[in-house]
Amino acid sequence: MQQKKIAIIMGSQSDWPVMRHATTVLDEFGIGYDTAVVSAHRTPDRLYEFAGKAADHYAAIIAGAGGAAHLPGMTAAMTCVPVIAVPVPSKALNGIDSLLSIVQMPRGVAVCTQAIGEPGAYNAGLVAVQILATSDPQLQSRLNAWRAQQTSSVPDEVE
Repeated sequence: MQQKKIAIIMGSQSDWPVMRHATTVLDEFGIGYDTAVVSAHRTPDRLYEFAGKAADHYAAIIAGAGGAAHLPGMTAAMTCVPVIAVPVPSKALNGIDSLLSIVQMPRGVAVCTQAIGEPGAYNAGLVAVQILATSDPQLQSRLNAWRAQQTSSVPDEVE
């Protein structure tokens, strides 16, 4: 059985410079992914169609959004596929508005929210790898080695 992919969706093409950082760790682990622009506000029919088919194709969805940032929450409301949210920095409030909008999910609609911007996008990719690794022993082994290498790369003393 072929492993399901990860979806990376964003509310606007202008979110890609941030969201592309999610692909770094996915590429490193050889995890397949699809990308799409899916606006909760401007393309609601596209969102309904995407969310309706998500469980057939994806193990996790990474959703980036700025400003009102409804895309992660609306996606999570329409599918049981885990949604990992990335608040994209906005011009007005540097992503604080995005972060607050995303984390204020009502009880019963879970969204795993990461940090604002590029670090959040990278970590969203890492969470997606961790989700896949729960059912893939080889991937889990590679992830454990990656984490061990990350730990060993930190020096004991200042040089």
